[in-house]
Amino acid sequence: MKDYKISDIAKMANVSVATVSRVLNNSASVTEKTRRKVLEAIEKANYTPNAVAKNLRSKKTMALAVQVPDIGVSYFADIVKGIENMASSLNYKIFICDLQNKKEKAYEYMSLLLNRTVDGMILVTPDLTDEEIVSYVDQGYKIGVIGRHIDHPEIPCVYTDNVKMGKEVVSHLISQGHERIAFLSGFAHAIDSYTRLEGYMKGLRDAGYPFLPELIENGDFNEDKGYEAFKRLIAKNVHFTAVFAANDEMALGVYKACNELKIKIPEEMAVVGVDNTRITNYIAPKMSTVDQPKYTMGALIAEKLIDQINDNIYHDQRVFKVDSTLIIRESSNYRRK
Repeated sequence: MKDYKISDIAKMANVSVATVSRVLNNSASVTEKTRRKVLEAIEKANYTPNAVAKNLRSKKTMALAVQVPDIGVSYFADIVKGIENMASSLNYKIFICDLQNKKEKAYEYMSLLLNRTVDGMILVTPDLTDEEIVSYVDQGYKIGVIGRHIDHPEIPCVYTDNVKMGKEVVSHLISQGHERIAFLSGFAHAIDSYTRLEGYMKGLRDAGYPFLPELIENGDFNEDKGYEAFKRLIAKNVHFTAVFAANDEMALGVYKACNELKIKIPEEMAVVGVDNTRITNYIAPKMSTVDQPKYTMGALIAEKLIDQINDNIYHDQRVFKVDSTLIIRESSNYRRK
């Protein structure tokens, strides 16, 4: 006998998952005709809503959990600040779940949602696959996502176009006369890392330059690892004149290595980071970087998820692709001859 999910009922009744959810919660916003269609599909499938998920809908804890890969990275800290401030304004508390870059912790922290400790979970650049996230939501659990677009009617998403961002950085560096550009990637499993790498590769291709695997190193979104990654590039004895680091912290590691090796920035090595952290405007030379509205992204996902938890299903858009801005400063604003 098939184990039906809420998404199956939605398909049978030719309605959205959100509509089925409203019917199960006796929402007054559903027309009688639609309600009958859904109830007939439920009866035909002999569908029984997950008991734990139903309990989640009926009893609220007024709390959210937020999973972040590494709370020590300023990018995530700024997002969490936006989440916390918006949640607080709506009388919600948050639990911060620091994965410490260990995927197994993502599953452990999901227990906060499954055992009803929190009403909803926000995943910041999630380690879980789209399929895993959808499976939780199809059981009635409330999840919001930052850093990825998941095509599901009940998953609010906020993300930036990292591919476009990567292409813009590469285009800028090429306009400054750089033909061989190194790339420092972040965590191997981080979607932000490989989508920025994709943008880097497309930027090279669009300009007619080859992609050279030897110019790629992993720096784990970390200053010390970024320093080590740049040193490995130098040790390969491959020629390059610019570095695109997938975040500012790795770019700071490049600064440290260049200082030790007496490599002048930007005259001998251009450097561009991502995130526009505070220090980028105070170090010498000031660092070129990509600004993302991190606080706004956090506040927006918190607002939308809480709205959904309270069955005030939003009538405006569910998916938000926010713009990033390349900020050109001294570290890359130097035209090579």
